[in-house]
Amino acid sequence: MSFLKLYDYPRGPYPARVRIALGEKGLQSQVESVFVDLRTGAHKKPDFLTKNYSGTLPVLEIEPGLFIGECTAITEYIDNLDGNPILTGKSPKEKAIIHMMNRRAEIELLDPISVYFHHGTPGLGPHVEIYQNKEWGLHQLAKSIKGMHYFDSFLKGQPYVAGQSFSMADITVIGGLIFASLLKVPIPEECEALLEWYARMQNRASFINRLDF
Repeated sequence: MSFLKLYDYPRGPYPARVRIALGEKGLQSQVESVFVDLRTGAHKKPDFLTKNYSGTLPVLEIEPGLFIGECTAITEYIDNLDGNPILTGKSPKEKAIIHMMNRRAEIELLDPISVYFHHGTPGLGPHVEIYQNKEWGLHQLAKSIKGMHYFDSFLKGQPYVAGQSFSMADITVIGGLIFASLLKVPIPEECEALLEWYARMQNRASFINRLDF
């Protein structure tokens, strides 16, 4: 295995996406974890910005001085390291569907709940949250709830977000629901398929053990 160093905040919803992917691939023991404290704004400091211009987590260093940001890109990299992708698709059809649903999970659920956190709540505090728009945050909260209903509609007819197999798209919805749980935003009780699916996801070893490295 090549050099791998993960810069993250282990309990964060976005880092959870990569940590779960590493678990699914059995790579946790082969990655060095470097703690970056979101609460103090360490991800916005000049030293970290040289690693990721966006100032977001996680970031994967794949060789000394070479950094990959963005969860989707990181997941693609680690999923294809062994030539046997299990999360991002093998055929053009699988890849297209997984990437479509993964992006929808970001747009309709994970990113809106993140915007709600940063704008509709105190977020990470005034030392990090330089600008806030509470009305916009509440609008995004409503969008995230609508997104839960959207994924519930899919899961009524299939076992996983992108079809018949667990994939990167499932991981991204999991990230959104982890974030919602941290903010005490419940899954609507009428979203029975989503609730059942999430209960199954929480029983996966990669979810249970995501903080173990």
